Formats: sequence, C-alpha cells, structure tokens
Amino acid sequence: MPLSKHSFYRGIVFSSRARCLKKPMQEYAEYFYSSKAWQDTRDAYKKSVGGLCERCKQRGVITAGELVHHIKHITPDNINDPNITLNWSNLMCVCRDCHGELHAGTDKRYAVDELGRVMASHSEI
Repeated sequence: MPLSKHSFYRGIVFSSRARCLKKPMQEYAEYFYSSKAWQDTRDAYKKSVGGLCERCKQRGVITAGELVHHIKHITPDNINDPNITLNWSNLMCVCRDCHGELHAGTDKRYAVDELGRVMASHSEI
C-alpha cells in the first residue's frame, strides 16, 4: 500500500516523492537546538534575510525560508563551538526542498521508492 503524502517509519518522516524529509534529531544536538542562544540566533538570522530561501532567491525564485541550515554541519566535535553553531557566516535560510537537496546523500538509513515502499538507502545496499 502506498504511503500517504507524509508517512512515518521508525521516527523518520517520508514523502511520497521518494525522499526522506526528516531524520530524528541526533541526541547530542537536542540541547543545542532547544537552547535560547540557538533560537534567538535562528530567528534573528531568518529575519535578517527577509524570511526567504537564499538558494531559491539566487535562482530568481521567491520561496519562504522555513529552516536555518548550518553550512558546515554540526557534529559532536563542533557542537560547542559558537563559531560553527551560532556564527551567521555559517548559516543559510532555506526552504524544505533546498534543505533536502543540501542533505542529499548524507547518512540516510531508509528511502521510499515511487510506490511508497520503504527500502534500505543506497549506501547500505
């Protein structure tokens, strides 16, 4: 049976468009993403770029930016470094589609094919 537009499997959100939308947050990042420092930085940065997706805007398309993405991804080794986590030069406001493109190919355990079937990611085959 095909999955609905957004279906859940083992805590992962999937889209019927054959891509993983959201992985569960890494444990090491939970405290950071719930911190006032991150929330204030995220909100101020998003406001500074007009709440628009910066990648779409570069292509001449106006799209609402829904997420603030870390250009250099956060890891357990750098999560306590404010030059990585809170520095505006490492942030980018993006829509969900662009965020998915930025994370394409990064450590996904599962994918969904065009028929909605859950399958192992290519990295595990």
